[in-house]
Amino acid sequence: MRNLPIWIILGLTLTFMIGPFIIIIFAGASAGDALAFPPDGLSLKWYLKVFTIESFRESFLLSMFLAIFGTLTALLLGIPAAYALNRYKLPGDEAIRTIVAAPIIVPGIIVGLALLRYLVVPLDFTVTMALFLAHTALVLPYAVRVVSSSMNNLRADMEEAAVLLGCTRMQAFTKVVLPNIRGGVLAAFILGFVTSFNQVPVSLFLSGPGVKTLPIDMLAYMEITYDPSVAALSALLAFMSLAIVFVAERLLGFSRYV
Repeated sequence: MRNLPIWIILGLTLTFMIGPFIIIIFAGASAGDALAFPPDGLSLKWYLKVFTIESFRESFLLSMFLAIFGTLTALLLGIPAAYALNRYKLPGDEAIRTIVAAPIIVPGIIVGLALLRYLVVPLDFTVTMALFLAHTALVLPYAVRVVSSSMNNLRADMEEAAVLLGCTRMQAFTKVVLPNIRGGVLAAFILGFVTSFNQVPVSLFLSGPGVKTLPIDMLAYMEITYDPSVAALSALLAFMSLAIVFVAERLLGFSRYV
């Protein structure tokens, strides 16, 4: 009985965290024609309908493109930045770390508005290019922080030994450093992918006619249609994110890097 309050608090916490997930699963499996919970009977028709909606397919492909290539670009920029911040004493390195982390600290609405007003409009970027740059900038802090965390666990004298044995700095980095931090790099990619794919505030400002990411397309769909297909799609996306994180944890020990 002494542990009863602890179990009650734990149960309430799990209900708060898992409850919305359970609701959208059953709401998407409703046999009725309107989004409701509890559902009016159970059916998989709305889960199947998700794959027949053309706008969802197109926005899904765009979100996948942004998540994959935006994260890869962020890693190409973030890995050298993390290496420099960890291996060298740079003037103003704390200020640099703060600037790099700015997209995480600043609310997404402000980031989206700033990019729209001072980058997209003056330079006349296409919607796709604007979204790509925005998603890359949003993922970059995660790339730097996760790779830095992995690099902190790597002994610097291993790289120095490779240099003393005849390697150039680039060869030591590619043959010694990079193989030893690959777990952190993969973890950064997965975290960046999930973050980019589910991004809403910035994408809301930068999406345009006929070019929308999947979360923004789902919002637009709900403005004109109130059937359970959005709940079904939300459940499928939640399962996808959970599967990615679960596999990453099993293979990489994902929690060590985030």
